[in-house]
Amino acid sequence: MTEHVKVQIDAGVMTITLSRPEKKNALSNAMYGVLADSLEQAETDPAVRVVVFQADGDAFTAGNDLADFTAQATGGFSGERHVGRFLKALANATRPLVAAVHGQAVGVGTTMLLHCDLVFTSPDARLTTPFVNLALVPEAASSWLLPARIGHARAYAMFALGEAVDGTTAAAWGLSNAVVPLDELRARARASADQLAKRPLGALTTTKRLMRDAEKIAALMDTEGALFAERLQTAEAREAFMAFAERRPADFSKVA
Repeated sequence: MTEHVKVQIDAGVMTITLSRPEKKNALSNAMYGVLADSLEQAETDPAVRVVVFQADGDAFTAGNDLADFTAQATGGFSGERHVGRFLKALANATRPLVAAVHGQAVGVGTTMLLHCDLVFTSPDARLTTPFVNLALVPEAASSWLLPARIGHARAYAMFALGEAVDGTTAAAWGLSNAVVPLDELRARARASADQLAKRPLGALTTTKRLMRDAEKIAALMDTEGALFAERLQTAEAREAFMAFAERRPADFSKVA
């Protein structure tokens, strides 16, 4: 458990709040563990009919904690990695998932939204998937889900160039349901969750199952995950993370 993820269940709604604002809610291994545990609980707890993701501070999440990535790239990480459990929990979720997104939503902060059923973004939201910048590849089945949602050209620009998408554009492209003023964001997400909580759960879960190919999503996550792990061990990745730590631009021109 970690104090950086707060979980509350009320009136059929499980609210998961990322609360590591001093680090822009960068996701540590421990945080992934709580996220995975919470989604797994939601699948079997009759008190949970809907799950809402939100965040404290001025960012949704800065993505994976790069300290963890650096440790993996340099062989300094040991123990169970919970990110895989979290991604599989997203893939297998039958409960409706709702997200309220503001500020930075980097990497998994954007790809997890592809598994949510309702997403609301504030105008200041900045959705980015800068995997190639870090010499990595997309994850969370986003290599299929993102181009399916917004088209190849836009998805490639997000992946390969790391181009940011603001909250208003996210709504226009179909990455979110609506752009909502920041001071109304949580209330809008909660109101939608309350509406869903009153719907027949069996009909909701069946509808979600019909709309998603969970088996394909899980299989693609495995493929992406294996390639992601391989990429973490490359010279390109070592250069990317060293450059980040040294606060300089990465130079891939001399990396074989």
